[in-house]
Amino acid sequence: MIETAGTSPQSQKTLLGERVTFTGTLASMTHRQAAQMAETHGGTAAQHVSKQITMLVIGEEGWPLEADGTPSVKLQQVNRLRDEGLPIRIVSESDWLDVLGLHDHLQEVRRHYTPAMLSQMLNVPVAVIRNWERCGLIRPVKHVLRLPYFDFREVAGARRLHELLKSGVTRRQIVDSLKHLRNWVGGTERPLAQLEFLADDGELIYRDKSGPLDPRSGQRLFDFDSPQEETAPAELALTAGVIPMDGATQSAQEQATWTPEQWFQLANQHLEEHRLDDAVEAFRLCLLDWHQRAEVHFQLADTLYRMDNLMGALERYHMAVELEPNYLEAWTQLGCVYSETQKPEAAIQAFRIAIDLHADYPDAHWHLAQILESQGQAAAAKPHWEAYLQFDQRGPWADIAREHLV
Repeated sequence: MIETAGTSPQSQKTLLGERVTFTGTLASMTHRQAAQMAETHGGTAAQHVSKQITMLVIGEEGWPLEADGTPSVKLQQVNRLRDEGLPIRIVSESDWLDVLGLHDHLQEVRRHYTPAMLSQMLNVPVAVIRNWERCGLIRPVKHVLRLPYFDFREVAGARRLHELLKSGVTRRQIVDSLKHLRNWVGGTERPLAQLEFLADDGELIYRDKSGPLDPRSGQRLFDFDSPQEETAPAELALTAGVIPMDGATQSAQEQATWTPEQWFQLANQHLEEHRLDDAVEAFRLCLLDWHQRAEVHFQLADTLYRMDNLMGALERYHMAVELEPNYLEAWTQLGCVYSETQKPEAAIQAFRIAIDLHADYPDAHWHLAQILESQGQAAAAKPHWEAYLQFDQRGPWADIAREHLV
């Protein structure tokens, strides 16, 4: 059962006379828990849409779109009933939580998460989340010592768009659906903008000052609402550091003139395509000129880590923190590598440095608690499990933290 401690009998009858149903994935709780909450507050929960429905609540994890990209069946059904004159309210999950006074749950929907936390919650690799940020698909709410924090809903929405495109749904279908959603629930401007960073197959495209560019072919792309035109080959010149990313199509002479920015973009495109060996080579070529760039060392370390080259990754993470001692994620990754190479004391030290730099860094608290627990130091781990739960109540890491606090 959902806890309702602190709610008065009056507040528990907020939904008296309401018949409520839910669509889309809720960000704050499961549909079953939401139904229980509706009943607790005096309403009636319904699984299906009927003429007796008075309220449709739209979940905020991703967008309420079917597998074919059309708006959810429930949303379409409710919209038809509204056209017939039935006064059915369509509300967002956040507005519903606010009406019920469920501020703790509302805080969960609006909480900000690090890439590692989102990776666990959304089952998206950390490297993908970082690449989405670099390309502008998702925007951090803030940075703390290079560490980005994201709005959960934006990243979940980007993942949903990516999945739909990968499954074969056209951008046109998604755009049409989002425009319909705008009429019903609003807030679709950001996903429409996100679509400009995704090609029809769900892969990222890059943008220069002239507009979107397919990084693999170098071909100029056009906005889905703009008329298509032929682009002269001369207009496909490399501008603003954006290049055709398929290095195999470039001659050795052309590559010899590439800037470190171009090698950096090529490396990230290889990562997007899971070509890790090619990404390592491109990062190394980038570092010939950008050897003082901590971020490049960090990304090379991450790539080596994904290839199980732990010692190579360890050296590059060290380079990152030597160049930039406040690089939070590099310290945390150092701790993870030391942990995997059976050097717990070095791992503990790295995690503690990260926490000293940023006391509210959830990832470092979780990893430190985990390694302390593995070393038989449950009492020392406890405050770090508790600290993590201040930032995350519903992800898989939160479940593990709670298990250790029982």
